[in-house]
Amino acid sequence: MIPLWADLTAVALGGIQGALFASGFRGQTRLDLLGVAIIGIVIGMGGGLIRDLLLGLPPSTLQSNWYLITAIAASLVGMLLAGAFRRVSSVIVGLDAVVIGLFGAFGTSKALAVGLPIVPAVFVGVVAAVGGSVLRDVIMGLPVAIMHVGSLYAVAAGAGCLVLAVSSTLGLAIVPAAIAGVIVTAVIRVLAVVFDLSLPEQRMLYRRRVAAETGVLPIVKP
Repeated sequence: MIPLWADLTAVALGGIQGALFASGFRGQTRLDLLGVAIIGIVIGMGGGLIRDLLLGLPPSTLQSNWYLITAIAASLVGMLLAGAFRRVSSVIVGLDAVVIGLFGAFGTSKALAVGLPIVPAVFVGVVAAVGGSVLRDVIMGLPVAIMHVGSLYAVAAGAGCLVLAVSSTLGLAIVPAAIAGVIVTAVIRVLAVVFDLSLPEQRMLYRRRVAAETGVLPIVKP
């Protein structure tokens, strides 16, 4: 199972990430200390809660006092240091990538540990990786980020989780497999942000089909 210190590290990084997200609100939408703490808890603990619910396990984040304490403390620290972090944008991008990788790796490894096959285990890992951000967007009344054109958020998580699951199934120890998964996720996410990569927009695919059907573009038949 996941060591407590590793799980708490991911929760702390998620709390800091949530605080950095909250610090971007201005005017009537700005958040107070309680709001920042709630966002930090959601980001830091949301993915783990969803993961354990999918696996039919007692939520590990509610089995110890340290999860809530860590999430709240990290979010408040992140709020205090938000100005310094935002002056170094690469820190925010890197932190975001690592958080996705960690939650994805923990979700996939836990799913494999309870006996799930590769594909469902990868699914659980991806949900754990993006679950906190989805809950954050829902609570804040924002468009859910992973459902809109963006920088391969869930794709990066899926690639890393797949590397972990396949490596572990082939006999690689879970720790190096998890490290490899985190690295793959982080690299894809950072490259996607740096080079503004994303999946095709649905409307673009529709427009291309219409253009082909109306003769603007040639229809290529297999």
